[in-house]
Amino acid sequence: MSDCLFCKIISGELPSRKLYEDDSVVAFLDIFPAVTGHTLVVPKAHAENIFESSPLDLKAVMEVVLELAPKIQSAVGAEGLNITTNKGEVAGQSVFHTHVHILPRKEGDGRELWKPMDPVPDLDALHEKIIDQIKKKG
Repeated sequence: MSDCLFCKIISGELPSRKLYEDDSVVAFLDIFPAVTGHTLVVPKAHAENIFESSPLDLKAVMEVVLELAPKIQSAVGAEGLNITTNKGEVAGQSVFHTHVHILPRKEGDGRELWKPMDPVPDLDALHEKIIDQIKKKG
């Protein structure tokens, strides 16, 4: 897509600090990192989010994530990792091209992902509602 930031990086129209590239995937450092070593792993085929990407593209992306993540963790001296993707603006997606974030984590890095809800929703009712939707799908 002509206006997609990641498509422009993939095509070479925009510069990046690529860490990996093959026929179907590219990985590069995020220019606005949440933590040191924040890396994006992106399928070359444009799709808005993971639900629009092909299973083959997602498999290729995850193979690269599994290869690179421990090496990035080691390179930056991190103690852990978050591997995540966002779907939709409300979930934090700002570039609408499928991508997976590799986030090396260090103790005291100032990032906090989840706090428990207070109050916790009725889990029995929620479970039933989700199970009903799952049954409709298959």
